[in-house]
Amino acid sequence: MSANSHHNRLHFLDRDHSILAFNERVMDWARRADVPLLERLRYLSIVSSNLDEFFEVRMAPHLAARKANEQRGLYTVESHDRVSTKVHALVAQQYAIYNDELLPLLEKKGIKLVAHGERNPRQRRWVKEFFVREVQPLLMPVGLDPAHPFPQVANKSLNFIVRLNGKDAFGRENEIAIVKVPRILPRFFRMPPIKGSKQTHFVSISSLIRSHLADLFPGRQVTEFSQFRVTRHSDLAVDEEEVKNLRTALRKGLQQRHYGEALRLEVSAGCSEFLANFLQAQFALPTEALYRVPGPVNLVRLNQLIDQVDAPALRFESFQGGWPVQLTPGQSYFERLQQGDVLIHQPYESFDAVLAFLREAVEDPNVLAIKQTIYRTGAKSELMNLLREAVRRGKEVTAVVELKARFDEEANINYAERLESVGAQVVYGVVGLKTHAKMLLVTRREEGRLRRYGHISTGNYNPGTARLYTDVSYLTADDALTADLEQIFLHLASQNRLPKLNKALIAPFHLHKSMLEKVEAAGAAAREGKDARVVLKMNALTDEPLARALAHASQQGVKIDLIVRGACILPAQVPGVTDNVRIRSVIGRLLEHSRVCYFRVDEAEELWLSSADWMNRNMLRRVELAWQVTDPALRHRIMDECINTYLHDTKDAWLLQPDGSYVPAGLTGTGKSRAVMHSAQATLMARYGSKG
Repeated sequence: MSANSHHNRLHFLDRDHSILAFNERVMDWARRADVPLLERLRYLSIVSSNLDEFFEVRMAPHLAARKANEQRGLYTVESHDRVSTKVHALVAQQYAIYNDELLPLLEKKGIKLVAHGERNPRQRRWVKEFFVREVQPLLMPVGLDPAHPFPQVANKSLNFIVRLNGKDAFGRENEIAIVKVPRILPRFFRMPPIKGSKQTHFVSISSLIRSHLADLFPGRQVTEFSQFRVTRHSDLAVDEEEVKNLRTALRKGLQQRHYGEALRLEVSAGCSEFLANFLQAQFALPTEALYRVPGPVNLVRLNQLIDQVDAPALRFESFQGGWPVQLTPGQSYFERLQQGDVLIHQPYESFDAVLAFLREAVEDPNVLAIKQTIYRTGAKSELMNLLREAVRRGKEVTAVVELKARFDEEANINYAERLESVGAQVVYGVVGLKTHAKMLLVTRREEGRLRRYGHISTGNYNPGTARLYTDVSYLTADDALTADLEQIFLHLASQNRLPKLNKALIAPFHLHKSMLEKVEAAGAAAREGKDARVVLKMNALTDEPLARALAHASQQGVKIDLIVRGACILPAQVPGVTDNVRIRSVIGRLLEHSRVCYFRVDEAEELWLSSADWMNRNMLRRVELAWQVTDPALRHRIMDECINTYLHDTKDAWLLQPDGSYVPAGLTGTGKSRAVMHSAQATLMARYGSKG
């Protein structure tokens, strides 16, 4: 049988279902008895947040197909119904864990959400006074009639719908009213303690308003009510051909994002048919898009509850990354980098070292220029202050700000304006492409010549996420590599053609093609009987040409191991198609984010670090960077820490099956308990962390 006829049998896994399967793996952490209780609650809220984004970004074409009764093509009535069925099942599991497992366990630990029916007279009095003083003044019920049509309901906001009998002040029978709950109100309030009790009692905003809805409609009777929340399409579409100023256009788009097309409607489990039908008609949604939930309609906000509970025993032990092993505190970065490149494995090693490098550059009078890309840095950013200080000290500062970093647009627009206002050169990268490469370049005068120092990373310049995401940061004074960075910055600012680079690959120009070539070269070598191996670690594999190339190389005898955290369209271990491909996903306490590509033929090996996942958009619609690690000691360390430790993980890893399902790695083979299994993250935290 020729390789080609095998080749034809490769069926990709469905990307949306792969994203939902990833959320099932995240949800497993909410079930795990070895995970502290408040953290289990947090994982449940992460799943909610992920599902919100899934609807905001992925659901619109499915729903459009459903409404148009589309029977053929990528998006059809059937594709919509299959995704809906899967999400409904996920949500049902989620609330089952919340109601049947986590709430009872929290109550045992003295933390209780007190429902209206469970409040004693003192608590009811407190709730009533609190409502009248703190909440009621902010509520504005809207009665619906021809002059007051259904109000604009913002994306993901909390609202109540109420059915009334009796007549309004004008003797009319307008029976429906809407109450919007302002975003400014916290979602959970701590109630005063009961004398002699060690319990901590909370009341949710929805329970608080629910018990006093009648007070908002004096003289009328509330006969039915429900909380509700609508999720809307939120991918910002800006026609860049038309746009003269991307920044202004995005500011406008951000205001409209809250009112995109409705895609999902969540209501209380007990919502009446009448109110559910009324809302569905209002938002033009099919029955499949209605989610009846037994609990708060927005579990994302559980974070507010978690943050208010003072119980260290119910959280992960705090973890502080150690100072990077290759750096000596207090030593000049410039001196250190003249001796060779430095690797920082975050967050096992601290991101503070990267900020310290920038700080030294800002304060060093011999530094003339600083260039940096900004993708996600967080709203309150020390980085920002350092760059402004550099301008104040007379250095040339260039910031390439990516305005379209999804859901960070606002922070980045403000960022850009503040940098411009002090005189930094701000550029917005290349029209039509997101700048996702993470680069910082420092130019310094040394003994009459200019020398460059660079920092490049697989992750963002965000001190917050740098404590939670695993990434590899790389500091270098390598002339060839820093010259590449200079060329890339020039290209982003001037839009001139890129010359040939020495050690870096850049998307959308060479990265896709080069990775395809490397996979194909491994295949050709294996066909000649050589020992060929490919190991890749990334967040997502959804690019079809790359997935196809991997399948083909595996058929030629290349041994392939993939560590893919999220969506993956390539099936593993399909007989005759991907026998030599093993794929695992590691979901841990930290979010796996580093991207590593390793290729070996006999003794010759190549290792690349990259800002890019193997997704079509990263390869062809973004500016992404990959760079080769040539220092044998650093290459060895990356293989040990980012690849081998993870390939041996039995505690947090899941193995992809031929049918697209995932099974826990520890369950294959021995019947060990999770307590004695190997966790890559725990191993590295123990190796590098300073107990804090």
